[in-house]
Amino acid sequence: MHILGRYFLQMTVTEKIANAKKRINELEALIEYWGKYDKKSVDSIVLKTSKV
Repeated sequence: MHILGRYFLQMTVTEKIANAKKRINELEALIEYWGKYDKKSVDSIVLKTSKV
């Protein structure tokens, strides 16, 4: 069995929940970052087209 697989089998339920919450927080931060990036992209496109 893969080493990582053995590690996850030995984790307690509390550790699994803590890791899941950490991953969810990381994903939410990425989604927020992407949302800000997309907004900046749209704003720059609007500015470029309004200058024409």
